Amino acid sequence: MKKSAFLFAFVVGFALSSCSNSETTTETTESPATEVGPGQSGVVDETSNPNIVQVAVGSKDHTTLVTAVKAAELVDALSNAGPFTVFAPTNAAFEKLPPGTVEGLLAPEKKEDLANILGYHTYVGSLKTEYMNDGQEFDMVFGGKVKISKKDGKTFVNGSEIVASIPTSNGIIHVIGDVLLPK
Repeated sequence: MKKSAFLFAFVVGFALSSCSNSETTTETTESPATEVGPGQSGVVDETSNPNIVQVAVGSKDHTTLVTAVKAAELVDALSNAGPFTVFAPTNAAFEKLPPGTVEGLLAPEKKEDLANILGYHTYVGSLKTEYMNDGQEFDMVFGGKVKISKKDGKTFVNGSEIVASIPTSNGIIHVIGDVLLPK
């Protein structure tokens, strides 16, 4: 199955190195990473820096995204070594969608559609804004490309401004104010 191959590639990732990033971060609260499960998310490690999922779980601005990642059963995939770049829509970004959209995508029968949308927000590798160039395009995990633009010292992905970048132990989270939808 084609999507299984993409998911496998997503989980395995590439052996790229990532450096620390000193960009602005969003406020997070202390919270357990996820429910303990049989996969990578079930590994308890109190000494390492938090991974993408653990950082997102601790953010009061990303509860809808965390709910979606859990519903799509991508917690273990995003807890693996990576590195990954996640363009993370805020709760306010999900609220911009037509009424009922999020609820509909969270339904069990829409799991594949939800995984595709979340995969369109995920890149295998670490993309730092200072190395992104205007007009550059990146192939995302579940197909489709995102386009980077730069204007007045700001970086945008598909027209959505990257308002903060948060380094994690397995990649980087770029906080955005819109949900990216594949074409």
